[in-house]
Amino acid sequence: MKLSEELIYRGFMAETTVKKPEDLDTREVKKFYWGADPSADSLTIGNLAALMMCACFARHGYQPYLLVGGATGQIGDPKENGERDLKSLDEVTHNKKCIKAQIERVINSDNVTMMDNLDWFQEMKYLDFLREVGKAFSMTQLLDRQFVQNRIGEGGSGISYAEFSYTLIQGYDFLHLYREYGIDLQLCGADQYGNCTSGIHLIKRLEDGQADVWSTPLVIDPVTGRKFGKSEGNAIWLAASDNGGGNYTAIFDFYQFWLNQPDEAVEYLLKIYTFYDKETIEDILKQHMAAPEKRIAQKALARGATEVVHGLRNAEAVENLTAMLFDKDTDFKNFTTDEIVEFSEYLPTVARGKMLIDVLVENGLAESKKKAREFLAAGAITINGEKVKDDLELKETGIIKKGKNKFLIVK
Repeated sequence: MKLSEELIYRGFMAETTVKKPEDLDTREVKKFYWGADPSADSLTIGNLAALMMCACFARHGYQPYLLVGGATGQIGDPKENGERDLKSLDEVTHNKKCIKAQIERVINSDNVTMMDNLDWFQEMKYLDFLREVGKAFSMTQLLDRQFVQNRIGEGGSGISYAEFSYTLIQGYDFLHLYREYGIDLQLCGADQYGNCTSGIHLIKRLEDGQADVWSTPLVIDPVTGRKFGKSEGNAIWLAASDNGGGNYTAIFDFYQFWLNQPDEAVEYLLKIYTFYDKETIEDILKQHMAAPEKRIAQKALARGATEVVHGLRNAEAVENLTAMLFDKDTDFKNFTTDEIVEFSEYLPTVARGKMLIDVLVENGLAESKKKAREFLAAGAITINGEKVKDDLELKETGIIKKGKNKFLIVK
């Protein structure tokens, strides 16, 4: 399968300046760049979709240049509905380190070049930027951008000069990479397409060069209809443990997210979030259609997506742990302390010494203390297989279970 064919098969095609997808197969310069701002200390599965597109290009011989926006992250990509809170420089530095490691895990290539746009912006003088970049854009051109219209139109929240200038900063990234590395293709999510075309404009205006943008659609949660991402409040994080910002999804919960996808979404998600080839995906779907009650496609999706983010060993371990915890014959009283501690590598974990109701609320197993007490009264909470009716101090290592599929390790 050629690159253009695989991109279309997997759904990695939205707005683009490339005239025909087939042109990517014979492109003279096979380099691209993709960037992410360090707005949090973990990427989400929304970012992962674009990274999987990048991996597709890399498999077909393109050299990846992956940028962590140490400069753009200090401003923040403008939202549709209001200003972002500025991150401290220490926070931006911390976030960069965290997401750089995640990017390198997904794009596992000896050919990848990691970059930070702070490297070329920190020495740039403001007047030089205005003379070269600012002079190349008209205000009319910038005011026509949809996000600007939303912010300054009737009922809009307004926009700061800093966020208004974001698209120029990002555009300069493309110009710089074109000049320094000969990169003439930028990949992005569909929501970044407008910002990316600023780079095309600068390359044409200042270098009389030709460059392109290829975008992938935003992935929509098939259950809620919302996009996958932190701005929607439904983030599934790539980090498996807390880096300090509380932005993480335990490996077990990450696996369960994919395992619980509905039948109508699973083919769509298999193509985006796994490295399975077309033949393998079609075989999985054929087996699934023959016996949908076995959820073969969901299990393949969960294993494949978990392997992409957390590696083969963790994918196999959490697959086995899931089978064990959901086996109706499993007696939780028989788990040893050492086994429970081992489970904590994959399950959400809390320290001993806290009160049970506090733990249920703090870890999202109950919306409020009142709700937590209702769960206890209804017998929905067990510790090591024993139903708990009242609040208590968690003094021993154990497994808290809520309902059928929510688990928490105490150690």
